[in-house]
Amino acid sequence: MKPFFYLEDEEALYCASEKKSITYVKSEQKVNMEALHHYLTYQFVPEPDTMTAGIKKLEPGHYFTKKAGRPMEIKPYWKPSFTPVKKSLEQAKEQIRDVMRDSVKIHMRSDVPVGAFLSGGIDSSTIVALASELHPSLKTFTVGFEREGFSEIDVAVQTAASLNVENIHYLVTPEDFMREIPKIIWHMDDPVADPAAVPLYFVAREASKHVTVVLSGEGADELFGGYNIYNEPHSLRHLSALPKGISKGLAAIASVLPEGVKGKSFLERGAMSIEERYIGNAKMFSETEKSKLLKDYRSVHNYQNVTRPLYENAKSFHDVHKMQYIDLHTWMRGDILVKADKMTMAHSLELRVPFLDKEVFNVASSLDPEITIANGTTKYALRESMRGIVPDSVLYRRKLGFPVPIRHWLKKELYEWAKQLIKVSATDRYLHKDIVVQMLEDHCAGKGDYSRKLWTVLMFMLWHQINIENVYSFGNEWLEQDAASEKAAVVHQS
Repeated sequence: MKPFFYLEDEEALYCASEKKSITYVKSEQKVNMEALHHYLTYQFVPEPDTMTAGIKKLEPGHYFTKKAGRPMEIKPYWKPSFTPVKKSLEQAKEQIRDVMRDSVKIHMRSDVPVGAFLSGGIDSSTIVALASELHPSLKTFTVGFEREGFSEIDVAVQTAASLNVENIHYLVTPEDFMREIPKIIWHMDDPVADPAAVPLYFVAREASKHVTVVLSGEGADELFGGYNIYNEPHSLRHLSALPKGISKGLAAIASVLPEGVKGKSFLERGAMSIEERYIGNAKMFSETEKSKLLKDYRSVHNYQNVTRPLYENAKSFHDVHKMQYIDLHTWMRGDILVKADKMTMAHSLELRVPFLDKEVFNVASSLDPEITIANGTTKYALRESMRGIVPDSVLYRRKLGFPVPIRHWLKKELYEWAKQLIKVSATDRYLHKDIVVQMLEDHCAGKGDYSRKLWTVLMFMLWHQINIENVYSFGNEWLEQDAASEKAAVVHQS
């Protein structure tokens, strides 16, 4: 899950684990416009691109060879595949329990203190429950916000008590949030518009005061079917089975229905193929919206350029497995693991993710979708495998993750900050800022929830201030102190 950035030019090949190391050596930075197009759709920059023109990111499961006078040659060494094997639920439960116990045991090996993040959901509770079998004095860490409904601290404390482990928690204030957000984006290297990066930063900071290694539950949703959208192939099965002519007719009917009419979205999505309707766990701006927001919109940079080759690789898969495959290659790689890695490394904390062990994937990818998701219940096989291991109160608890109250804060606590950032950001050459201002005002007036779209644009603006405009100077000290070890490795052409 560790990143590998590179820049290849006529003189040399520059490689680094942090993009800022390469930009320190090659100081000129320009925005990659194709990356910006995709970022506004996905809320992250899909690999191998980065937001900085010329700098690339080596895709997971790939390696490269470089010979003098020749361009890099990049090839895959491993490709994930979903190959369901007929088995009973009891067999699946036993396999999941065994492989997860083995994975947690391996990831617990350390000669320094090990802890775990605990959010109160099934994923982190599984890790903590299995880790506490090996290490009863395990420390767990949780973060929450002051606003009601945006904290899992109470649930995490109860879960920790049930498992007889210690829980250490931190409550984030709006002041904390505004003070640290520029540094969070600096650590990210590229903008990631998932607000959950912020609580991750604070929980990692708290954990680093007590342990050196931390276990976390990333990957469970993608491997074991944890997103509610994975129910869609089942709910749309009758519409999807209709002849194309009838589907087109239903789509035409849906198109004339007013927005907000019940069933409109259901008909629209049912008339689409899965390749058209599902591009991953997040879709911020549509192509129509991007054409209005971007001053230099190019239809050639269509968001489906990212998913089309993935669907080609997964064309023989069950529709649920196709969705999981898309998320493994987009959302998990570009959002989930990036923010987890960057926010922990910001505090010199080593993150380990037992769900993403290869042996765990081999078991998860062999599960039939009928037991991955059953009766509308996500992660059904995983939940049932942990019955008697994690507290019953957690087993079927609704997923929250790291909820962040930006919807409320952008109306009050963060309003002036957002308005000022839009005003002073030198992104006029890319964006119609009047549209962003109108979104902010409409959001504040209650005309719609534009918080996630606003956050996506604001994080790009902040990234631009840090990396292009050089408004912030933090990091210079880091570069000077660690130049010998952190500066990009350079392979000169000869």
